[in-house]
Amino acid sequence: MTTTPAPRIRPRRRGRGFDLRRTSLFFGLLALAVVVLGLAARTAARAVAHRPVPAVALCLVLLPCAALALRQGWRGFSARRAARRALVAFDAATTTALDALESAPATTGPRTAGPEAALAPAEPALAGAGSAPEYAPELPSVLAADTVTAPVRYTTVDYDSLDADAFEQAVAALCERDGCTEVEVVGGAGDLGADVVGLAPDGRRLVVQCKRYRDTHKVGSQDLQRFGGTCYTVHEAEVAAVVTTSDYTAPAMEYAEQCGILCVDRDTLQAWSDGTGPAPWQLDRGPYADDRR
Repeated sequence: MTTTPAPRIRPRRRGRGFDLRRTSLFFGLLALAVVVLGLAARTAARAVAHRPVPAVALCLVLLPCAALALRQGWRGFSARRAARRALVAFDAATTTALDALESAPATTGPRTAGPEAALAPAEPALAGAGSAPEYAPELPSVLAADTVTAPVRYTTVDYDSLDADAFEQAVAALCERDGCTEVEVVGGAGDLGADVVGLAPDGRRLVVQCKRYRDTHKVGSQDLQRFGGTCYTVHEAEVAAVVTTSDYTAPAMEYAEQCGILCVDRDTLQAWSDGTGPAPWQLDRGPYADDRR
């Protein structure tokens, strides 16, 4: 009777169970290795593009050496064995990293005072709770609201290059610069002699007539009379001024002095603009200023 020998059953190796954390870290390290290799290849390509001659010479030296080494070790080379070794190395690295993370001490909780803390010298206590730091920055002193003024910027304006409308705008800007409020440009048809109106810094109502004339064309007495007939009665001016890029005739100056109209000629205007002279509401209005009405 012939007996058939039973097949030999090889015992299975008991390996580690599936661990999602270890697997994720393994593939993360694998992806990192791929990224590093890609960056290295990119750097090599850039080096070849910028310096081709040294790169070609290096390749001519390295390629024969690599071919010789592969030829000698190709017989004992096994792709399966190399892949298995790489997987084992990655697995070992993953396990080491996980062990390091698990054994790291927790530092989020409050520290407990040890013997070194007991021997450390005590820091001097502050003067009181909520006291200011030692090197606190100095704060500027708080001024009263009525004393805070913005710095005045004086500019030189070529009034000869301005037309009539631009000249009125420039005079209004000067009034605002020197502290006037509610300044408006009202010049135009039917303005009745008022081109710029507003309130002077001291609260008086300011009415200004602008005369953009050439040097040879002086402001005459008739101009002042037309303005004097409306500035006080119609516009209720408390400060009435005529500003011109020219000069005034003697009769016009006499009439303005009698009616309390301030005459700002070219030189006075330039001094006002440059900040070297007074503003119109700071000028002497003449001996008959209080009897203008």
